[in-house]
Amino acid sequence: MTVAKRLEGINEYYFSQKLREIEAMNKAGKDVINLGIGSPDLPPHPEVIEILHAESQKPGNHAYQSYKGSAVLRNAIASWYQRQYQVNIDPESEVLPLIGSKEGIMHICMTYLDAGDAALVPNPGYPTYKSAVELTGGTVISYDLKKDNNWMADLEVLQLALSTYESIPGNGKVKLMFVNYPHMPTGQLPLSDTFDELVAFAQKNELLIVHDNPYSFILNKRPQSILVSTNAKKYVIELNSLSKSHNMAGWRVGMLIGDKKRIAEVLTFKSNMDSGMFLPVQLAAAKALELGDEWHEELNAIYRDRQTLVFELLELLSCHFSREQAGMFVWAGVPATHSSGYELSDEVLQQANVFITPGGIFGSNGNNYIRVSLCSSVEKITNAINRIKQIRK
Repeated sequence: MTVAKRLEGINEYYFSQKLREIEAMNKAGKDVINLGIGSPDLPPHPEVIEILHAESQKPGNHAYQSYKGSAVLRNAIASWYQRQYQVNIDPESEVLPLIGSKEGIMHICMTYLDAGDAALVPNPGYPTYKSAVELTGGTVISYDLKKDNNWMADLEVLQLALSTYESIPGNGKVKLMFVNYPHMPTGQLPLSDTFDELVAFAQKNELLIVHDNPYSFILNKRPQSILVSTNAKKYVIELNSLSKSHNMAGWRVGMLIGDKKRIAEVLTFKSNMDSGMFLPVQLAAAKALELGDEWHEELNAIYRDRQTLVFELLELLSCHFSREQAGMFVWAGVPATHSSGYELSDEVLQQANVFITPGGIFGSNGNNYIRVSLCSSVEKITNAINRIKQIRK
């Protein structure tokens, strides 16, 4: 038996492999401190857990659910978007709850891409964008994000790449462009004109922007949605999630926001892939979305303390970095003494039993960088600092 050709060139997710290596080291008594993965270590608000518990006790809440999601959750999402982003959405037709936003990336690619069609994917960027496009049989057109351009796309260069691809006989259309601000892994916030320029680019080229927006509340004073831009709903689908903003990564609660036509199109595919989300999870998620600004303020106070320590850790490693980053990671350039982030990551793992993520897993433009997660306690980060001090003596 052979695997499907669609898996050719698709590698196992980097963290899936690395966690096995770390597990083996731990079994050997190494006690590795993992500062690599962005999985929140803090719990959701107690009231959210209470709702999950209470609703799980009700016998009628264990059946299959609507493919469109509970009206309670859809209304909560619409209210949240209005309150936090100043974006009006119709809870009946312009929002689709997802079993995590990661699945939404695949749903969108399966909905719109045929063999020969292409998607613009950032380098560096979330690896799932590339994998999802390739799994559908679509073509990835990588576009550069670089420090000297504030990790923004050069739309003139991108226009040439797009036009060149579509001019080649046999090629399909460039249909999608993945963007992500606050950007992961660099922590770059959108500039004042970023969203307007992206929407104008999409309009000019008749493509769909897929804006992945899970980090807007972490260490960011001004959460933003690309949907505030004029005509955005015609050219944008926005993905969002409770994983980072509400410490609910394992709950798998995401959402897709867009024009009702787009929602209906994606639902055609999604409804054939799952049978809805567990209702108590949806009701608890609705409660989470009702939390006030004090929730985010308290969470960010914790992340700021951790970020300060991560800055200290990076200084020990002679890395260079911006202190104006959003999200739950710190992105840093490696010193000239190291050829890549992979080399520095391996050195710190083997010598100090501390794991930090090499930036190259996010694309070639990340090769000379590392990414450190803030999803570990002050105690763990302090211990990591002390270990690194020992190998830097």
